[in-house]
Amino acid sequence: MMGKREKKVIKGNNLKPRLAVFRSNKHIYAQVIDDSCSKTIISCSTLELEVKAKCEKTSNKLASKIVGEIIGTRLLEENIKEIIFDRGKKSYHGRIKELAEGARLVGLNF
Repeated sequence: MMGKREKKVIKGNNLKPRLAVFRSNKHIYAQVIDDSCSKTIISCSTLELEVKAKCEKTSNKLASKIVGEIIGTRLLEENIKEIIFDRGKKSYHGRIKELAEGARLVGLNF
């Protein structure tokens, strides 16, 4: 009998923090976490007014790309250029992929 596949634990540190992405039906949330001290460094979501002003719907690829670009610029302002991408159990497709592409567009490496 085959069991469930175990997911490798992804951990970030102060040199390469973890970009954790959560996607719901209506919104997408991204936060950058330093797991060595269990602290959220920066966060962004489609709930913010800055994102809502740039797009009409919060549950599409355009909104996800905008969130990726905003979180990327906020990280570059903090002099963080490399991250570890954590998409949870969701596949790298659609809105999650657009968020990652938006962050790469600004200049992040992962």
